Amino acid sequence: MDTRTSPARLRIERIQELLREQGAAAVVIPSSDPHLSEYLPERWQSRQWASGFTGSMATLVVTAERAALFADSRYWVQAEQQLAGSGIELVRIATPAAPQHIDWLCAHVARGGTVAVDGNVIGLAAARQLGDALARCGIALRSDLDVVALAWPERPAPPASAVYEHVAPEAPHPRAAKLAQVRAAMTTAGASHHLISTVDDIAWLLNLRGADVGYNPVFLAHLLLERDAATLFIGAGKIDRALERSLAGDGVAVAAYDAVAARLAALPADAALLVDPKRTTLGLVAGSSARRIEAINPSTLAKSKKSEAEAAHVRRAMVEDGIAMCEFYAWFEAELADPKRKQAITELTIDAGLTEARARRPGYVGPSFATIAAFNANGAMPHYRATPESHAVISGDGLLLIDSGAQYRGGTTDITRMWPIGRISEAQRRDVTLVLRGTMALSRARFPRGTLSPMLDAIARVPLWEHGLDYGHGTGHGVGYFLNVHEGPQTISRVIAEPSMAMEPGMITSVEPGVYRAGRWGVRVENLVLNVPAASLRDQTEFGEFLEFETLTLCPIDTRCIDPSLLRGDEIAWLNSYHATVAERLAPGLSGAALAWLRERTRPI
Repeated sequence: MDTRTSPARLRIERIQELLREQGAAAVVIPSSDPHLSEYLPERWQSRQWASGFTGSMATLVVTAERAALFADSRYWVQAEQQLAGSGIELVRIATPAAPQHIDWLCAHVARGGTVAVDGNVIGLAAARQLGDALARCGIALRSDLDVVALAWPERPAPPASAVYEHVAPEAPHPRAAKLAQVRAAMTTAGASHHLISTVDDIAWLLNLRGADVGYNPVFLAHLLLERDAATLFIGAGKIDRALERSLAGDGVAVAAYDAVAARLAALPADAALLVDPKRTTLGLVAGSSARRIEAINPSTLAKSKKSEAEAAHVRRAMVEDGIAMCEFYAWFEAELADPKRKQAITELTIDAGLTEARARRPGYVGPSFATIAAFNANGAMPHYRATPESHAVISGDGLLLIDSGAQYRGGTTDITRMWPIGRISEAQRRDVTLVLRGTMALSRARFPRGTLSPMLDAIARVPLWEHGLDYGHGTGHGVGYFLNVHEGPQTISRVIAEPSMAMEPGMITSVEPGVYRAGRWGVRVENLVLNVPAASLRDQTEFGEFLEFETLTLCPIDTRCIDPSLLRGDEIAWLNSYHATVAERLAPGLSGAALAWLRERTRPI
């Protein structure tokens, strides 16, 4: 691409002009919004707009002379392609949270210079880390300058989708009970007020859902809790009068979305405001003189622990999801084998077909993320997404990776499976088998209740490490209950463990090790698991309560992709037992070709 006409190049040049006009040496553009969300409404996709890089996570830094994008290994191939011609340097970082951009700023900004960041999209903890590190380099941080807003006058308006109630039976716990639970935690913390800005926390706490953010049934809002009142700050027209009356019945008033900062600034000086520094922006509370109590949102911990009633709904959602996948994959394999087929099957076909199959299931709301259907080399990009302009045709020989999921009123799903197309090589079969061994190793683990989730990460990697293999992403993320497909606080990954990451009963987490060979193929095998008491150890140990995983996901693992000679006897037994469960749970909802396909794909080895 001609760098003189690259949209990203022109946008970077405009940002650099504004930096000079404003007397700033650099600007940090994170991938975030006023709610520090992972998935962003278009209005706050500033990093994507400025750089042209469409991955979900990265940090862009622009100085008067240069620009750099900081991304972890999930995005390196994609970033190289999308940054071509932009003049933006790709800086490869080890993990998503690596603060390498701060070191880069210290190296490229002179002492006495100023770095700008929009305080409305950077968390308290992140701003503190950035400001302290820059100060040690003699650099000032300015958080009241939104350079992107000046450079992007045509930025989209905030989303305006309506909000609706999540009702029984899928919402088994009333709003009043959840509010009482969080207020009890406020009292324990010594807080008179509590600000919540994370959209999934608010949706969970108030039993509300929306459509402001792609794939996640949430809406943009802030919530201010007091001991006996609450105010929901939300866009005009998003809540109708009937819903407003319903909220009022539980003591929740509705106010304008942009009135929250002024309300916080008006809190009395003797107020004690509970905020989560990792989930609240600097700009939101900067004007408040209230005493600040910093701790994780009580709702974040509460919603991560699904109740027995919620777990029962999730199990039902998994059956519906499994039925849909069986129907799709039976059709998919039949189409591939049909010599009279008139139209090519592509990665886009898979996306559309899976969505159509799921849409027929009761309780379905929509996809839980953009489907990743990645054939051969495309599978080596963990967050690859096919587009009408760039996608592969499913033909010839190779490995097909399909990572997909759905939102149901009774749960959220996320699953990755591997499929052989034509003939696959022994090397491909070996990679799939070793990744599957990692999935099984963690799925079978038992551990003391309260174990910090990052400590479990190595269990899935050991079968790969034994052969000199590894992967750059985390092994598992928390999953919401008809909420965000990525949910904290638990994470099974190589991060610094925190007390809030303790594993507790009721948490749902993904298990998804992988192997990625750039330019050739990628492998990932993913199930969702539920933390449950380890029943067999309940009365057999003096070392406290132990937990184990119940595998929730119900879909065959294609044994044509594996080399059984690389599996131990106990691993083969686990796989056969899993397939027996899949067949037992899904067969009653299937018939014809889909039922025959299920029986064939769940035959024991």
